[in-house]
Amino acid sequence: MNITILRIGHRQWRDARVTTHVGLTARALGADSMLLAGSDKHVKESIEKVTECWGGNFTVHNNIDWKKRVVQWKKDGGKIIHLTMYGVSIQEALPRIHTDDKLMIIVGAEKVPSELYRIADLNVAVGNQPHSEIAALAIFLDRLNIKQGIDSFTRNYPGGKCKIIPQAHGKKVIKD
Repeated sequence: MNITILRIGHRQWRDARVTTHVGLTARALGADSMLLAGSDKHVKESIEKVTECWGGNFTVHNNIDWKKRVVQWKKDGGKIIHLTMYGVSIQEALPRIHTDDKLMIIVGAEKVPSELYRIADLNVAVGNQPHSEIAALAIFLDRLNIKQGIDSFTRNYPGGKCKIIPQAHGKKVIKD
């Protein structure tokens, strides 16, 4: 499955840490890339450093025109999933998503433009209470992984210099 995260509404002065965590969560749970509708080279650099250390091919692209990308994604046959607490439940949405779908998962920061709700193929909620976009993305990707028979917890990526060895107490990291 091809999965790209589109982060819209990023405010560099306020959202750098949250947007970085959106990217790290996306990478850790199997997404291929993140598009940042805004420009923040520090977010891009932070996520690229993690990818270099922990492996994989996750990429981050800055300063994306979100409307053009969304329209092109749909023209190319991709599906647009907008994570919002106003959407249909994740339980209702997951059966509509197929393992061969090319997904763009939209995660907002500040107020999301209303047209996005109309453009999206699915507006999906992991709950109908205010919550973190990082939590929504993590739950959505984990449930999507489960649907595909993938264990999010044991995921490792090729090319990583670091690997955690799980244990009940303490920390064990192998570094090449």
